[in-house]
Amino acid sequence: MDRLEFMNAVPFDTLKFARKLEASGMVSATAAGTAEALAEAMTGAELATKADIAGTHTAIAGTYTAIANLRTVLKGDIDGLRAEVKSDIELLRRDLVIKLGSIAIVGVGVLLAAMRYMPVHP
Repeated sequence: MDRLEFMNAVPFDTLKFARKLEASGMVSATAAGTAEALAEAMTGAELATKADIAGTHTAIAGTYTAIANLRTVLKGDIDGLRAEVKSDIELLRRDLVIKLGSIAIVGVGVLLAAMRYMPVHP
């Protein structure tokens, strides 16, 4: 067993566990296999170490920082788009007022011209 595996090892008495399983009615071979499987699972290299957990915490902190930075960038982009849309709406409103005013003036002019040239019936 190398040093890394030793550091991950969890003390576990497989014989004692197997005997308890046998005492509860489990077949001897099944009890022994279960104890060995559990010991293997508990001492495997797949257990997280403190360094693994610290690395995960660091990665999570980096993710939170990236999200905060992205939020700041997106807020700036949204504010910029909001200003552009507000400016465009203001220009459209002004153009609409000018066009509607022009239509009204032309309409009044046409109406006045029509009234001037209309024959008067006595």
